[in-house]
Amino acid sequence: MAGLIAMRPGSRTRLCHRLRTHPAGKGKRRSMGERDFTALADGVHQLAKASIVLVWDRLNTHVSHAMRELIAERDWLTVFPLPAHSPDLNPAEWVWAHVKRSPANLAVVALDRLEALVRNRLKRLQYRPETLDGFTAGTGLTLDAPASP
Repeated sequence: MAGLIAMRPGSRTRLCHRLRTHPAGKGKRRSMGERDFTALADGVHQLAKASIVLVWDRLNTHVSHAMRELIAERDWLTVFPLPAHSPDLNPAEWVWAHVKRSPANLAVVALDRLEALVRNRLKRLQYRPETLDGFTAGTGLTLDAPASP
């Protein structure tokens, strides 16, 4: 899963996400890669029709050389990394915690059922901007420009 909370002054807060399942097996990728993350950013850019300022955690694929090259190809994308080990500043972590709560005591017999459940929970959050605003408020981060000295 990859997701972000998109905010624009005067507009409702949105949750944008990608969910991919990866085939099992030795030597197979088990996580989202650089192209998956840039595809998410590209999709948000198409939705917003505007430049994007992305505040990102320091996941290894977010800071890799390949990712830096992909970011450099997008003049509409500016990335600011969060400090290391600071999940409390990342509103997407609140999204994942919220989504994980519902299947906590659920025994799923097939991956497609778990995927459907997660997609359903994410879809519900997309229509709850007040909850997304709460996740962002919980970080203490704002859209306000920094005060000049």
